[in-house]
Amino acid sequence: MQIEFVLSFLTIMFVIFGIWELIMVVYTMNVLSDAAKEGVRYAIVHGGGNINCSGPNPSVTCTNPDPAADNVVALVKDWAQYSFHDIAALNVTVSYPDSTSEAPGRVRVEVVYDFIPFTALPIRPALSAVAEGRIVN
Repeated sequence: MQIEFVLSFLTIMFVIFGIWELIMVVYTMNVLSDAAKEGVRYAIVHGGGNINCSGPNPSVTCTNPDPAADNVVALVKDWAQYSFHDIAALNVTVSYPDSTSEAPGRVRVEVVYDFIPFTALPIRPALSAVAEGRIVN
């Protein structure tokens, strides 16, 4: 009787922790995609024609250029940090496929995060999210 209870209890706990890990993976993917989208929004609004421009080839009206897009990276990391994720394991890459930050150029933000499971399972997937948008100003 006691052995069956212990085995049943361990099985139920294993299933509960497995469901918890799955929920955390889905939540982390949601946070990464939201952070990438916020980075794209920032880069779209702060295109080459803005006074606080971000990206390559700033215009002459840009008084505070950010050619390496460090402001976009900082915004993405801040957004991910709001959800209590370890941003030290977060890699953010900002690229401009059209080689310009002027409208109608495109901006691409890629976020890669090494997911650390709550349980001590040997599975450590690298989760990634990509967002792309077109610069409007």
